[in-house]
Amino acid sequence: MNNKQKQKVLVAMSGGVDSSVVAALLKKQGFDVTGIFLRLFDSPAFKKSEKNAKKIAKNLGMPFFVLGAQKKFKEKIIDYFLKEHKAGKTPNPCVLCNKEIKFKILLNEAKKRKFNFIATGHYVERSEIPTIGIRKTSEKISAFKMLKGRDKNKDQSYFLWQLSQNELKRILFPLGKYTKNQVCELAKKFGILKLVKGESQDICFIKGNLNEFLKKYIREKKGKIIDISENIVGEHKGIFFYTIGQRSGLGIGGANSPYYVIKKDFKKNTLIVSKNKKDLEKKELTIKKIAWVSGVNPKLPIKIKAKIRYHHESAI
Repeated sequence: MNNKQKQKVLVAMSGGVDSSVVAALLKKQGFDVTGIFLRLFDSPAFKKSEKNAKKIAKNLGMPFFVLGAQKKFKEKIIDYFLKEHKAGKTPNPCVLCNKEIKFKILLNEAKKRKFNFIATGHYVERSEIPTIGIRKTSEKISAFKMLKGRDKNKDQSYFLWQLSQNELKRILFPLGKYTKNQVCELAKKFGILKLVKGESQDICFIKGNLNEFLKKYIREKKGKIIDISENIVGEHKGIFFYTIGQRSGLGIGGANSPYYVIKKDFKKNTLIVSKNKKDLEKKELTIKKIAWVSGVNPKLPIKIKAKIRYHHESAI
């Protein structure tokens, strides 16, 4: 029995193609693999995903169990999401969910059940950097880099920037070296493509329109929409329903000459828009809650690339 066969891996399974291929790949590589489904939200979509994950695990001949986390998910993610919108911000619940819910719960469960690693279907690479032991010992320790996935269209490193060295050393990301097309081919090869559901939606607890979801919890508060010359061009239903850069769903302008949301004035309950996309461009931004994946603060000043939204081009 080789070393990999002795190592136990807990695979987060969603019922989709990516996590299913992860389970199949690790099993083929000789790991002792068990699947886990995190029940985060009570909805038909989640129930379908759970059923699919169970079916795929059975097809792969591996143990599988479900862990309920609805209460924590509601408190940490959904409540946070609504609070941020009420404050006029545009939150990214997936980043917080990965840190506070998914990886925290999975790693705790893995430790409790004596698994060596957890694994997920994220398109990101983890690179190991051997370093010399400390305190005059020859023991080898390792540090880890988190790298973008090779499939630029699927790279998900943007969602995992809060992971630390302590977490990375116990996480495997088998799909980082693959493209989505290659993963689908592997799913065919493993005979599981026909069993998986469609692609995951952007925000798992929202079905359909975001504004319709928000209206269930936040009252409409109508106000003026003005352009940069302070001309009234329309009426909004509540500025917490809009985000900077938004161009659709404003109810003003046309497809050939759209308006963009460039600012939200909470004091005056006014939405400011412009037809000039360049008015969105900024030379500075303020960042908070920085997480250096290496665990070591770099020497400042430092030149870096940053992006404010998933799929946006990074800027220096």
